Amino acid sequence: MTNQPVFTDDTIIFGILMLALGFVFYTESIKGGFWEKFYKIVPGLFMAYMVPALLTTSGLIAAEWTEISASGETVSKSSNLYYMASRYLLPAALVLMTLSIDLKAVFNLGWKALIMFFTGTVGIVIGGPIAILAVSAVAPDVVGGVGPDAVWRGLSTLAGSWIGGGANQTAMLEIYGYNQSEYGKMVFVDIFVANVWMAIVLIGIGRRNFLNKWLKADTTSIEVLKEKVSTFAEKVKRNPTLTDLMVIAAIAFGTVSFAHIGASYLGPFFDGVVANIESVQTKNMLTFLGSKFFWMISIATVTAILLSYTRIKNYEGAGASKFGSVFIYILVATIGMKIDIRSVFESPGLIVVGLIWMSIHALMLIGVAKLIKAPYFFLAVGSQANVGGAASAPIVASAFHPSLATVGVLLAVLGYAVGTIAAIGCTILMQLAAGG
Repeated sequence: MTNQPVFTDDTIIFGILMLALGFVFYTESIKGGFWEKFYKIVPGLFMAYMVPALLTTSGLIAAEWTEISASGETVSKSSNLYYMASRYLLPAALVLMTLSIDLKAVFNLGWKALIMFFTGTVGIVIGGPIAILAVSAVAPDVVGGVGPDAVWRGLSTLAGSWIGGGANQTAMLEIYGYNQSEYGKMVFVDIFVANVWMAIVLIGIGRRNFLNKWLKADTTSIEVLKEKVSTFAEKVKRNPTLTDLMVIAAIAFGTVSFAHIGASYLGPFFDGVVANIESVQTKNMLTFLGSKFFWMISIATVTAILLSYTRIKNYEGAGASKFGSVFIYILVATIGMKIDIRSVFESPGLIVVGLIWMSIHALMLIGVAKLIKAPYFFLAVGSQANVGGAASAPIVASAFHPSLATVGVLLAVLGYAVGTIAAIGCTILMQLAAGG
C-alpha cells in the first residue's frame, strides 16, 4: 500500500480518471503530427490503463493507502471505484456488448480458442515450479521459509488467481494455510505482475496485424463474426432518441440488478452445498461456485445472450455496444489505478519470481500459437481468461471488437471451473521444487 495520496475522495478521483480518459481519446482522434504517430505504436486502450497507473505512481491518487488516525494508529484505506466498476459497470458492459452477438458464429471460432486457453493454464502450472528453481539457484532465501511462512504456500495463491480468479485464490490460501500477515506481499505480486503482462498484451493488440502475419494465423472466423455484427449494426443504425438511451440504461442496469439478486442467493447456496461435500478434492474443485462475482458475471452474460434472440438486440443500432465500451474503459482506468510502479522495490525477489513465472506462461502461448497458427486474439484472450479472469478477459477481447467480449467471458468462466484443481497441481510441483 502507498502513503496517503493527494486526493482520497472517490468523487474527485473519478473525475481525474475521466479527465485522463478524455485526454487519451481526444489525443487519439487528432490526425497528423505526433499523436497520430504515437497511437500507431501505442494503442489507446493501453494508455487508458497506463495514465491512471502513472497518476498513482506520482502520488496524486491511489487504490489503497494508509492514514494515521487521531489516536496515532495506522489505518488502511482504499478507493471503492474498482469495486463499483467491476460490480456495476462490467456486467452492464457485458450485457450491452452481447445484445447483438451471433452465438453460432462465436462457436464457429473453433478449437484453437480452447487450445490457447488450456496452453495458458499449463503455462501457469509449470511456470511456478520453474520460477522457484531458477530463483533458488541464485537467491534461495527468496523462495525459502518453513511451515506457514513457506513461500511456496504463498505462491499457491498466485496460481489460484492466475488460473481462476479471486475465489480460487482464497481457496488456495485456506487449503495451504499461508501466513496471512505475509499475504499482502503475494497480493501485490499478483496485481503487479498480472498487470504488467496485461499491459504487454494491450501493446500487442496495436500490432496484431504484424503478429498475425508472423504467426501465419487464419483470422477468417474472427472476421466473419465481426462482419456479421457490424452488418447487423449498420442495418439497424439510427440516431438515438432520449427514449432509446433510457431503455438501453434500463436493459443494462436492470440486468445487472437481476444478476446481483441471483448471485446473492446462488453464491451462499452453493457455498453451503460445497462445504458439505466429503471429498476434499471435489470440494476444492467446486469452491468457485460459492463466489457471488462468478454468478453475477454468469447470470448477466446468459441473460444478455437470451436477449440477443429478441427484438431488444435492435438497440445495437442506437449505440448499445458503444455505451458498453464506455463502461469498459472506466473499468480499465480503475484497474490501472491499482498499479504503483514504486512498489516494485518493496519485494523485488518475489517480483522476479512472478515475472519469470509469467514469462514461461507467455512463451508457451507464443510457441503453441506459432505451432497451430492461432490468431493473436486467441493468444491474448486465452491468456487473460486465465490470468485476469472475468474482469480483464472481456476488456482484451472487446479491444479487438465489442462483439468479441462474450468470448472473453466464456473462457474466463471456464477458468473459474478449472482454477482450483489446476492450482493444486501447480502447488504440488512448487512444493517439490522448493524442497518443502
